[in-house]
Amino acid sequence: MQYLDNIVFFLCLVAGIGLFVKSLREIYRNIRLGKPVSRTDHKGERWKTMARVALGQSKMVKRPVAGILHIFVYVGFVIINLELIEIFIDGIFGTHRFLENVLGSAGYRFFTATLEVLAFLVVLAVVVFFIRRNIIHIRRLNMKELFGWPKHDANWILVIEFFLMMAFFNMNSADAILQQRGIFHHAGSFPISQISFIPLFGWLNFGDGFLIFIERFAWWFHILGVLFFMNYLYYSKHLHILLAFPNTWFAHLEKKGELDNLESVTREVKLMMDPNADPYAAVPEADINDATEKFGANDIFDLNQIQLLNAYTCTECGRCTAVCPANITGKKLSPRKIMMDTRDRIEEVGRIINKNGKFVDDGKKLLDDHIQREELRACTTCNACVEACPVLISPLSIIMDLRRFMIMEESSAPQEWNLMMTNIENNGAPWQYNQADRLNWAME
Repeated sequence: MQYLDNIVFFLCLVAGIGLFVKSLREIYRNIRLGKPVSRTDHKGERWKTMARVALGQSKMVKRPVAGILHIFVYVGFVIINLELIEIFIDGIFGTHRFLENVLGSAGYRFFTATLEVLAFLVVLAVVVFFIRRNIIHIRRLNMKELFGWPKHDANWILVIEFFLMMAFFNMNSADAILQQRGIFHHAGSFPISQISFIPLFGWLNFGDGFLIFIERFAWWFHILGVLFFMNYLYYSKHLHILLAFPNTWFAHLEKKGELDNLESVTREVKLMMDPNADPYAAVPEADINDATEKFGANDIFDLNQIQLLNAYTCTECGRCTAVCPANITGKKLSPRKIMMDTRDRIEEVGRIINKNGKFVDDGKKLLDDHIQREELRACTTCNACVEACPVLISPLSIIMDLRRFMIMEESSAPQEWNLMMTNIENNGAPWQYNQADRLNWAME
């Protein structure tokens, strides 16, 4: 029977990890649908940024309540899952609390006690998060773009984490009582279980057989729950648990107010500004390719790979939308929705590729079919959303590329914008003054 358990455990482990790897390969393929972009400069600074922002959670604590609770979940969940090492070994080889042999009796007691305290902090955090979302109704967590699946997804994750921690406490409690009865050898220290589940189990006077069932059931629930959670990430906003690290490494390191320019346009302007330039000189092949390139973007294929990585990394926390002046004043724009819509379009394209082996035009685009023009035109390019993001996502870069397409490819802009751009072209300023009169204000 023991060997059968080991075989079943090994098959579950292989299946869970295999499906997880398959999902990661799909995500990688979908991100590569975007244009290549070079973000490998300043490697030292990039490693520091990733360590500070993704690992150190430095931007999370700008909202102290949510930030500290998130750190509880983040640190607790990561460290608690170090126990998976022990679970893997015990499950494959049929041992029981193997790490005691590695850490020693005192070290293992400290290890298990630490895990229990962290598990309690995780439970506390997810309960508060659930209350904030569903009872207090924090505005940024209850906006219309979250209705339906996004809201259910966030709640499901909290419920899953809660029950995983409950299984952890039940496993430890049943194990501790069985140790006291001499069924299992003494190993570990369980301070939280000692004041909660262990007295309850003792009061109910469960028999040895039922306690062994509880311990085994909780053990299997915990590992199968972790494997389920790991594969659920592909369908969830919690994919940021993994992608926050590469996303912060590849982040835009220049000043946030510095927008990316189109190289083809930059070269053309430099040519116009250089009195010694030869307009009839041979054009490099790269410039010819740029000349035929689309200005801006109207679908995910026109965005770069970092922008698609941004979309997959979005935590849907709404900090960007909460500080967006356009959204605050009642306009349609929500930077969070821009990222969610981009990810929806990536997934839509990915499903077509899965079905046909390649992308077959479905008659849809990111612009208009997912993101509306009214949203894009409401953006003031203030960069508040970029500054607020805890994992260095830039909704503004996608907004700018979509607007570039509207204006430079379609000449689609409100009359006020067209008048402003005509004035800049003719007068060198947004106002309708003759260039000779531009400095008259200094005489007044």
